[in-house]
Amino acid sequence: MKPSLQIRLGQQITMTPQLQQAIRLLQLSTLELQVEIQQALDSNIMLEVAEDEYETDGEDDEQELDFSQDAVEISENSKEESDKSSDNAENTESETLATDIPQELGVDSDWEDVYDGNVTPHEYNGEDGKDSINEQSSTIETLQSHLQWQLFLTPFSTLDRAIATAIVEAIDGDGYLQTSLEDIAKSIGGNRRVKIREVEIVLHRVQQFDPIGIGARDLSECLLLQLKTYDLNTPWLKEAKSLVRKYLGLLGSHDYVQLTRRMLLTSQELREVVELVQSLNPRPGEQFEPQETAYIVPDVFVKKINEQWKIDLNPEISPKLRVNSYYAGLISQLKNREDNISLKTHLQEARWFIKSLKSRHETLLRVATCIVKRQSAFFDYGEEAMKPLVLHDIAGELEMHESTISRVTTQKYLHTPRGIFELKYFFSSHVSTSTGGEYSSIAIRAIIKKLVAAENVTKPLSDSKIAALLLERGINVARRTVAKYREAMIIPPSNERKRLT
Repeated sequence: MKPSLQIRLGQQITMTPQLQQAIRLLQLSTLELQVEIQQALDSNIMLEVAEDEYETDGEDDEQELDFSQDAVEISENSKEESDKSSDNAENTESETLATDIPQELGVDSDWEDVYDGNVTPHEYNGEDGKDSINEQSSTIETLQSHLQWQLFLTPFSTLDRAIATAIVEAIDGDGYLQTSLEDIAKSIGGNRRVKIREVEIVLHRVQQFDPIGIGARDLSECLLLQLKTYDLNTPWLKEAKSLVRKYLGLLGSHDYVQLTRRMLLTSQELREVVELVQSLNPRPGEQFEPQETAYIVPDVFVKKINEQWKIDLNPEISPKLRVNSYYAGLISQLKNREDNISLKTHLQEARWFIKSLKSRHETLLRVATCIVKRQSAFFDYGEEAMKPLVLHDIAGELEMHESTISRVTTQKYLHTPRGIFELKYFFSSHVSTSTGGEYSSIAIRAIIKKLVAAENVTKPLSDSKIAALLLERGINVARRTVAKYREAMIIPPSNERKRLT
């Protein structure tokens, strides 16, 4: 084949760096956005926080600003003039402090009433510079460390201590022993073979550790260990032990009819026994599990003012940024070409970042306003008044793409008088009614939750019965759809919701 040159015309869509940055900022959550802004401030010399928009309190801030200006002037003057000005500044500062501090503090309490004493920085910072207070607060006692501490205080022989250590290491986070006694006996090894009876004796001693019920091999043993600590005069203690030992499966399936027959108790007596069993802790090690608190910072606030819903952005989600005028002015003064290009690049990136941040806030406010307008009935009357809404509806009204609406509503939260909701919460599919209308799936879930809350606990509503009740309201929902909604709300089936009167 002979090589040749050809000219072809074509169109290709490319995303500019500005557009990519705007899209990336749009899909970030509030916490991720704050990290992104801080990284931009640290990496771009042209970006700064517009702190002058906030009023400063006291005269110390004004003095600090004056001193910083003096420092700039000193750097421009000769060395002799800088020494003279620094001496004058020190004298002026000492005279000012001497005249400004009053002889008596204008408070009713003494200094010692507020502060315990002099605090030096090394009392809080360790050798590596870390905050020892934060280290102490972040140290969480685990179940294993709690058991090992008790093991250290308990007198054991060398062999029994090795067995107890193996048992403690085999206990999971819920407090249950996950390894068989045979495997523990084999893992000890040594010069002689460890008998299973010896492991069982040590296990009984470990089961006396705190928390009560630790080291159990199943739920029945765990509950029995806790019941053994009760006083013998506790009402229905004997019946509770019998129920836990023999009929725990019937209790789990809520078969109270069989329980009353086999235990020869009346419904009232069985209720007393069940209440005693339900007061026990089926997961004794749960209290030592580290629990991380997830904090939600709302992006938008919704308030009702003069019978109208007002939407405002949270002013604390991101600081106001601006271009540093001092460094921007250096561009025209620098003669070094590389430094000049570097400053121009930082200036362009700073402007792009500020513009993308502004676009994010405007888009978020527009989408939130449109959602509140569409779902105003929810804010007035609750979940049952929620209307069907999909991304296409908001995208068509705001003339945006559905992917943009999806990015805006993901991990963005709305603070309302009814609570904090993710913007995604207000989108739901619809179900047709017998009258030709539409019902939101969120509204149907709210109705199901209301029906379950008002049901007779002795005869809970089945999924078929709930579907029939919804049909009476004109909502045609299948039984399997009711089951799906019920499971999504973590509502157990009817046989597990049955209770004794």
